[in-house]
Amino acid sequence: MELGIMRNIRPADRIGRVDEYYFSRKLAEVAQMNRSGKQVINLGVGSPDMPPSAQAIDVFCTEIRKADVHGYQPSTGMRTLREAYAKWYAEWYGVSLDPYTEIQPLIGSKEGILHISMAFLNPGDGVLAPNPGYPTYTAVSKLVGADIVAYQLHEKNGWFPDFNELERLITERREAGRPAVKLMWVNYPNMPTGADGSMELFERLVAFGREHGIVVCNDNPYSFIRNAHPRSILSISGAKDGCIEMNSMSKSHNMPGWRMAMLASNAQFVQWILRVKSNVDSGQFRPMQSAVIAALKAGKDWYDSMNAVYEGRRERAGQIMEALGCTCNRQQVGMFLWGKIPEDAVNGEALADRVLYGAHVFITPGIVFGSAGDRYVRISLCCKHELLEEALERVKKLQNAK
Repeated sequence: MELGIMRNIRPADRIGRVDEYYFSRKLAEVAQMNRSGKQVINLGVGSPDMPPSAQAIDVFCTEIRKADVHGYQPSTGMRTLREAYAKWYAEWYGVSLDPYTEIQPLIGSKEGILHISMAFLNPGDGVLAPNPGYPTYTAVSKLVGADIVAYQLHEKNGWFPDFNELERLITERREAGRPAVKLMWVNYPNMPTGADGSMELFERLVAFGREHGIVVCNDNPYSFIRNAHPRSILSISGAKDGCIEMNSMSKSHNMPGWRMAMLASNAQFVQWILRVKSNVDSGQFRPMQSAVIAALKAGKDWYDSMNAVYEGRRERAGQIMEALGCTCNRQQVGMFLWGKIPEDAVNGEALADRVLYGAHVFITPGIVFGSAGDRYVRISLCCKHELLEEALERVKKLQNAK
């Protein structure tokens, strides 16, 4: 009887609009390969393998022993945490933020993408999402019933948006009588391509959003990784009026599993997002908030030491790309290497699968990030140097066996 009842249950329609996250599926396959003794080297996921600062860890260990820090916390986060984020933005980005009204802590940027989408989008509203781009932008837009309006990023244009194309997309949607585009996702420094942003680009994005009444959201977790010039879209005059920026401790401070992030915007936008968030979670663990306050005090020497490690890894990752016949732009920033596959390769997915099953090295096919990534693959720099060395030898052996 119970089994018969269960057979009549169906999931919500929104489940049919999205697939399981690629890395969730692929890492399960990699885990199965490892259980069978394959010893796969994972160069796919951008999960920093270095620890947070010693100061952050010390504060966490001290705070967690206190008896009064284990209760629920406000969704707005500790006052001192918001003040620390504001000071960090002022010091590194030259952006003045009111810590009490213009900053909202997040349980990771993924959560922020969902809360922003729920706060601003009605079913049918248009969302400008980059192709290639972070898959969560499109997945979450589908979950809330919005229409994806993909805009293309091209290597020949430095992986920057083509503003003529953006105007055309807006015009075509209006002429078709569709609901207006209300939100635009951008991500500079860019993932997956490694393209750095520029103040000129941010100025154009702010002006574009203002002209068309579009909320421009810059997802900004990579600005400290192999990048001498951290930038924020909020440093542009008037940007806070219509822009939101997310930032994350995951990449910049080696805290991916801590799920500590934030967004900044004008007070009204922050309040709308808080209405959603406050109904979903009950705040973040207080000792982790205290640890983030300590982590945000890191000086240039700490960032430099982290980036020196990434630079060394980038050289070895570049050699892996060369062994595969892929080409890379030397100007890339961030914690990945984005490579164009050789002309004789079928596509990036076929190349990535060949490397996985033939060399037991997991790299990411560019198609994961959209159709414009079909002729590319991505290598993560979040892997110890000795494993990168081993991966290079495996790939060379695979290539020599062709």
